[in-house]
Order: sequence, then structure tokens, then C-alpha cells
Amino acid sequence: MNTNPSLNAEVIEPGGRNSLSNRSRSILFYCVIMVGFAYLSTQYSAEEGYGFVSLLPALLTLCVAIYSRRALEAIFAGIISGLVLLNPFEVVAGLGDLSLNVVMNETIAWIVLVCGMMGGLINILERGGSVVCFGETLARRIKTKRGTMLTTCVLGMLVFIDDYLNSLAVSASMKTLTDKYRISREKLAYLVDSTAAPVCILVPISTWAVYFAALLEENGATEAGKGMSLYIDSIPFMAYGWIALLVVFLVAGGILGNLGAMKQAEARAQKGEPVPPGVILDGFDTSNIKKVSPTVGLINFLLPMAVLVGASVYYEIDLLLGALTASLFTMVLYYWQNLLNFGQLVDSMLDGFKVMLHPIAVVCAGFMLKDVNDQLGMTPYIIDALTPLLSKELLPALVFAVMAAVVFATGSSWGVFVVSLPIVIPMAQVMDMSMPLTVGALLSASAFGSHACFFSDSTVLSAQGSGCTSMQHALTQIPYALLGAAFTFVLFIGLGYAFA
Repeated sequence: MNTNPSLNAEVIEPGGRNSLSNRSRSILFYCVIMVGFAYLSTQYSAEEGYGFVSLLPALLTLCVAIYSRRALEAIFAGIISGLVLLNPFEVVAGLGDLSLNVVMNETIAWIVLVCGMMGGLINILERGGSVVCFGETLARRIKTKRGTMLTTCVLGMLVFIDDYLNSLAVSASMKTLTDKYRISREKLAYLVDSTAAPVCILVPISTWAVYFAALLEENGATEAGKGMSLYIDSIPFMAYGWIALLVVFLVAGGILGNLGAMKQAEARAQKGEPVPPGVILDGFDTSNIKKVSPTVGLINFLLPMAVLVGASVYYEIDLLLGALTASLFTMVLYYWQNLLNFGQLVDSMLDGFKVMLHPIAVVCAGFMLKDVNDQLGMTPYIIDALTPLLSKELLPALVFAVMAAVVFATGSSWGVFVVSLPIVIPMAQVMDMSMPLTVGALLSASAFGSHACFFSDSTVLSAQGSGCTSMQHALTQIPYALLGAAFTFVLFIGLGYAFA
């Protein structure tokens, strides 16, 4: 068994799929699909609207992902098909424009820098022996498998400031312990992911709260300067966050058993194979980890984490500035203790950045797919199609269901609401529906989409941090996410009638 605690994971496809005949069939299949999209492009136009056809690239992405078990390839299949649908003669130019838009997008730049710097910081902590010391400290106090899973959930709740920080820091610090108690990497990814976005929406001191509070003010949901007040009023109605948190603690406590693909993952782990088969853990170099005393190692782990959280709060919940401050602090701290020299510190940062290239690529491709879906008018079409079915009583439940589906299809838990809020907020105001309840439904949809989508940022980073692929994580997590979504939908129906 490969026990390298790397963050990077890549699946080797079985030999059968790499055979010439299978590749030929795959090429033929995709050619037929693209010819079909090219034909549809002659039947529809941007001026007339694409209607139901606007959903097809997202559906193709989902089908390819389920078949191939690979996220990046599936997303690009959706991107190319969408570009063919828009204009089959401008696919290359369209792909170039999408790439430039992604590179020039401020949000993407923020994600690239944050993920890269977080990877570099965790790599320094790994090579300086701090992560090992933190894991050993927990191991001396936690003696059961249930205790390990519950501790993972509690740590996830404590790291509430940002889902990126949660996904990477908690998984990196718990892998050794979960391997010891034969907990699959897929279950670790589920425990981490379920305390990422679902928890972040419930805490007003988080990147999610700051972003959505500003967005609510911009779209007239409340008066200027009162966006955060409305957000706080909406927290009790963010049903998916509360239910997802309840479900993950039921799973960690052994009350709710393994569902779907998680059964196979846990059965494999019980045989002493927590790392999924076919996964190559080739990221961080942990062959020369420094040996330090448990007390020093624990301090060297907790201090950078405290600086990271404190600096992010100081800079108005900006994880980029927090990560930069924590990285500089850690480099000085480790250099002063002679744990790593300057060259080793720089190499650790660069190597950590390189480890994060694959998840960054997946997230960037997801933004490209969202751009294609926006050009096709997918989100307005879905909302317009369901508007005749809306009533005041059903508004919260349908807003949750529709927006959850849109976020799941696009992988963008933040960007999609720039398009949808100008439609949903006036609709709620006209129907005189409780605004905190409406916002709670919107944030619940955003959290579900981030939690369940196989190429959303938190899903990709949770898988990366835990040592499995995003598809392995998504397929084992989806039964729990759907269970939470079903209860959330029913609860919003009840709340809709209660507040109508």
C-alpha cells in the first residue's frame, strides 16, 4: 500500500480502456455527438434562444463524467459541445476567447493564488514535521475509528472561515490518523467536504457571508449597508447547511451507515487499503521530513494556522492576504528554527503550488463551462420555464430545487447567482415572500451545488487534500448529498406554507 501522504492524486485508467478498439469507438462516439450539436446549431440561434437545447452541454458533461470517471475530460467535452452549438465554425476562436476570459477573470486569479499558496503552506508544514506532530498528538488522544471521524468533523467546523482552507488543512492533518483506523480516503473527503461549504454559509464571519451580503445589497434585497444583517437573519433558514451538518455527524457517529459506492470504499479500507486503487500519490516530497519534538511540532502547526485565520479576518475575510501573511510567517519561523533553509522553503512553496495545478485546472475549466452555459442562456431558460409553476407557498422549495440544479450543472456556487439574483429577488418581492426565507433557500442551493458537483472547487480540493480523485469523492458522497437535499426540499415546502 502506498502511504505517501501527498495531496495530488491521479487515476490510471484500466488497460482495456486504453486499447485501440476502445479508443476508436470513443472517437467515433464523440464525433457523432459533435455532428449532432453542429446540426442543432443550424436550428437555433442566440437571437431566438436555445431553449431546452441549452441544457445539453451540461448533460453531456455529466454523462461523460459518470462513464469516464474523470472530471477534466468531462468538462471539456461539455465546453466543446457548447461551442459547437454556438458556432461550429468558431470553435477554436471561441476556446481561445474562453481561455483569455478565464485568465483575466479576477475571481480565477484569486482562486489560483489562494490554492497555490495554500498548497505551498501545507507543503512547508509537511516538510517541517508539523503535520506529522499534529497527527501524532491526535493519535495519542483518539483511540477509536468513531472518535477519529468525529474529530475530523469538529476540526472542519472550527475552520469555518473559508471552505478552501477547510478542504486542504483538515484533510492534510487527518490523513495519517484516518489511515491508521482504516477509514477510506473517500470517506475522509466526504467528512471534510461536508463541513466546508455547508458550515461556511452558517457563519457570518466567512468568505461566503461577505460575498453574498454584498451581492444582496447590489440586487436590492435590502438597503445599502444592511446586507450582512439580512444574511444573519437568513441563517436559521439555510436548511441544507443544517441538514448536511446533521447527516455528516450521524455518519461519523456510526448512526447512519455507508450508502452506495461508500460501501465498497469502506470495505476496501477495512482490508488495509484506505487509498483507492489506481491512485498515484506523487505530490509532496515527505522523504526528508524534519524530526522535531512533539511540543515544538504542535506549536509549529498551530501558530501558522492561527496566523492564517487571524490575518484573513484582519484583512476583511480575504483568504489570499491571510495565506500570504501565514506563508511569510511560517517561512521566517522555520528558517529561524533551522528546520529548512531558504532554498528549501522556496522549493517547498513552488512544489506545493505545482501539486495544486490539477485541481486549479479543473476549477478553471468549470468556469469556462459556466461561460458557455451563460452564452446559451441556460440559467434564464430554467428559471423562465418554471416561473409559471411558482406560487408564494412553493417559491422557497422551487428556488432551492432550481438553483441547486443550476449550481450542480455549472459548478459555480458563486458566479451563477450574479445571473439569478436579479430574477429571483424581484420575484420574491412581488409575491411578498419572506426575504430571509428566500435568501436561505438560495444559500442552501449554493451549498448543495458546491457540495455535490464533481467539479466544484470545494469538491475538487477536498478530494485533492484527502488523496482521491474528484470523481471517486463525488460518487461516494452523492447519496448523502441527495439525502440532505430531499429533506431540505420538504422542509422548504413546509416553511413556504408557514410564511405565506
